[in-house]
Amino acid sequence: MFKAAVLLSQQYNITIEGQFIEWQAAQTGGNAIDALSSTCQAISTSNIVGIVGPALSRETPIIADFTDRVGIPAVSYGATDPDFSDRNAYPSFYRTVPSDNAAALAIVQLFIRFNWTSCIIIYQNDAFGSGGAKVINEAFINNGLTVTNMVLFDIATLSIIDNLRNALTNSSARIVLLWAEATHTSLILQDALDSDVLGPKFTWILSSSVSLNSFNETYNKKLIGMLTVEPITAAFADVSINTTLLDAAYDIWQQYERETFPGPTNVSYYALFAFDAAWLLIQSIQQLCSTITNSSSPCISFVGSSACFDRRFLNSDSYFDTVSNMTFLGVSGPIQFNDNVTDRINGSYYFAQNSQSSSNGVNFVPVLGYSNYDGWQEYAEANPIIWPNSSSVTPTGQATLAGVTLRIGVIQSDPFTIVTNVTDKFGQTTVHLDGYIPNLITQLQSKMGFIPDIKLAPSNETYDALVASVANGVYDVVIGDVTITAERREIVGFSSSIFDNSLRLIMRKAPDVNVDLLAFLTPFSRNLWLLILGAVVYAGILMCLLEREENEALQNKSIISVCAMSIWYSIGNVVGYGTGGFKARTAAGRVLTVGLYILSIVLVASYIANLASDLTITKSQSVISGIDDIKDGKIPFNRIGIRVGTASQAYYLAEISGNNPNYYTLYSRQQVYDDLLAGIIDVSFLDTGVAEYITNNIYCNLTLVGDGFDAGAFGVVTPKQWIYAQDLDVNILLLRESGVIDNLTSTWFQSQTCPDSSETSTEMTIDTMSGLFLTYAVIAALALLLFPWKKRRIIKTYLFTLARRKKSLAKINGSVRRHSTKTSKQSKNSQLQSPDFSYF
Repeated sequence: MFKAAVLLSQQYNITIEGQFIEWQAAQTGGNAIDALSSTCQAISTSNIVGIVGPALSRETPIIADFTDRVGIPAVSYGATDPDFSDRNAYPSFYRTVPSDNAAALAIVQLFIRFNWTSCIIIYQNDAFGSGGAKVINEAFINNGLTVTNMVLFDIATLSIIDNLRNALTNSSARIVLLWAEATHTSLILQDALDSDVLGPKFTWILSSSVSLNSFNETYNKKLIGMLTVEPITAAFADVSINTTLLDAAYDIWQQYERETFPGPTNVSYYALFAFDAAWLLIQSIQQLCSTITNSSSPCISFVGSSACFDRRFLNSDSYFDTVSNMTFLGVSGPIQFNDNVTDRINGSYYFAQNSQSSSNGVNFVPVLGYSNYDGWQEYAEANPIIWPNSSSVTPTGQATLAGVTLRIGVIQSDPFTIVTNVTDKFGQTTVHLDGYIPNLITQLQSKMGFIPDIKLAPSNETYDALVASVANGVYDVVIGDVTITAERREIVGFSSSIFDNSLRLIMRKAPDVNVDLLAFLTPFSRNLWLLILGAVVYAGILMCLLEREENEALQNKSIISVCAMSIWYSIGNVVGYGTGGFKARTAAGRVLTVGLYILSIVLVASYIANLASDLTITKSQSVISGIDDIKDGKIPFNRIGIRVGTASQAYYLAEISGNNPNYYTLYSRQQVYDDLLAGIIDVSFLDTGVAEYITNNIYCNLTLVGDGFDAGAFGVVTPKQWIYAQDLDVNILLLRESGVIDNLTSTWFQSQTCPDSSETSTEMTIDTMSGLFLTYAVIAALALLLFPWKKRRIIKTYLFTLARRKKSLAKINGSVRRHSTKTSKQSKNSQLQSPDFSYF
């Protein structure tokens, strides 16, 4: 296309001082010194007024510096290093190909379109590779994206500096951005195929397309799904191009070298940029010469010796101004520059090609187009994107656990992990795991496709040791009731929450409580009771004064009796008993009675309400009401049981004891229950899920006290910077959003076989009411003593009468006995003197 531009200028009869423009061509091969040598040789032997090239960024600095010294422009069609955009550093340099600054923005927009957040960059170690990788990394940072790893390809040894497989598989990203020339791209792809890091595990984005049929056809499935991001002409974005020039250039190409013409649809877009670079120089030198035709010196004039470094174009300043201000419609789109940058204005267009299977192997086909106006857009008749593994689903861009064998550590903790031994009919005993965690692992496996290798940790292993085992590589992950803490995060990572947690206090039920005999008096304070008593006595005295003269019930009684009856009247009205033996007759007495009624309504209602509340609270209250009582020392510290190696221990040391281990040391959760029931400790800390399950289903004589504290969460323990962390987090969130985690929580934590201890019974026991009945017994005893006191005269009279009767009876009995003895003697004598028979 470079030659076609020069030949086309001859067809258009464009001459400089009566002569056609001609050309010289040199193949540089990427070596900067070779490029300089070829350029110097051409300039030394011919009047070279412009250079189309170089094609490679690593050749550009030395060529740009040389052209600046000579005073002629160099217009590149392939050097994209963003450093070359600086007009002050490269005053003689121009380019028709877009800078990698534009390519970086296009790639960022591509990532945003597909919701990718990170990538691995493989780049060649030259100006093109290093400059492109640098500007892409900066664009990623500015847009909240991440480059997880950068892998270097050495163009001298033609090999990856690091182990490619390790570099990719140890990264969490699964999008690989390859920034290399086409010749190096093929070598890197072959290395990727040999290392098995192409599709379907990774999605590759290339900076240049290559022939995929050059690889062994056994790799075709792995080559499917790659993308390329390459610069393209404005026609691809429906922006006008000079089709007249383009058709004329194609005609010339076919006329002179028909055997090399690939057809209009297969011409490289870099060839079109090369044509516009040559046409820019042709138009510029023509315009320059047309403006100085009246000058005495020719427009093509050099000063200095024939040595290339000593020559200089005489009209270089005017020439550069002409090039900078040149505007025309080229075959790649509008061509225009300004004085600030070396890049063309409004000439950044890209397209994405996708490697897809076809009848003749695997080939790249266009799928998306990009412009700095509209971003990435699908265009008419574009093929749908086929992703690695011939999938139509966009890859996540992150490492996934699909097909990965995962060593999962679990620890027995009812109901999170319930361990039972099952014996089959052959007498073989196996360990069966059930509970919240095994069910969660099953759900995650079904969504993520990993292969679980579940290992039960020893029952005596602490949670801190369990966390450390992940850091030491004993397990890949640990899934259980492991609290996320800052200290643990220093050595491992954690997933999103799998269970929201807090700590609870667990105690024995029904602790010993001292019985308060005067508990029924607690609804009112002592001062209020005294005030009520004073008010009653005052009302009684006042009623005595108001009613004594006019109330018949109070007349003809002593002052003490009247006052007593009046006070009784006041008490009866205050407690709602009644009138107290008489009714108020005076207006003042009735008014006072209304006041007593009002006082009665409020006092009785308040007393009943407060008494019921106090007795209920007294019945249900524990020795402590929550964690604040623990901090205040209401329970001796050596009676508080704390398990070592748990989040409870960390909380106790930090928040309660000031890092003083003054607690009772526990080594297992079972020891917590046993020592509580045995009375060795009074209280311990447990995670809320375990605590509620245990007190609701297993140990019914243990109970929870107070609200939860030290709110936190359980998470899956993972290695730090684990490459599968995002995949795990996303799937945990999906389970939470779909309600699966809520269903597991309901299944394992809302069952209850113990009586509900959370509801306070309204029944009152003898203990709570013993003081009231004791008071009643005292009053009853007083009443019993009062009765004989009131009847003392009657009783005394009765006793005196009874005593006299007994005395009289005793005298009578004595007289009778004497008379009986005398009669008996006479009868005996009579019997001795009388005959055997008596007659009348």
